[in-house]
Amino acid sequence: MTKDNSKKNIAKEESFDFEASLNELEKLVDALEQGDLSLEQSLQDFERGINLTRSCQSALSDAQQKVKILLENDLLEKKSSKSNDQSSLEDFDSVQKDSAKKSG
Repeated sequence: MTKDNSKKNIAKEESFDFEASLNELEKLVDALEQGDLSLEQSLQDFERGINLTRSCQSALSDAQQKVKILLENDLLEKKSSKSNDQSSLEDFDSVQKDSAKKSG
């Protein structure tokens, strides 16, 4: 498995769990910091850690993008609602003025 494929596999897992990935990453960092691992195991854990980091960053970026879209949609809805409210008020004023002209 190449670095690119392992990253894609982590990110594409349907049940990607950000918290579990972060926990695993913390454990990998602790194990690497202790220095008790063989060189081969250290390299494997380091590669896994890099892939987990990228996947977590991607998940955070996706979440940030979703929040941005939701906030933009909310802002557009508020502007549209304000515009509709303003139009309704203008229509109401216009009807009242017409009624006043007809009755006056």
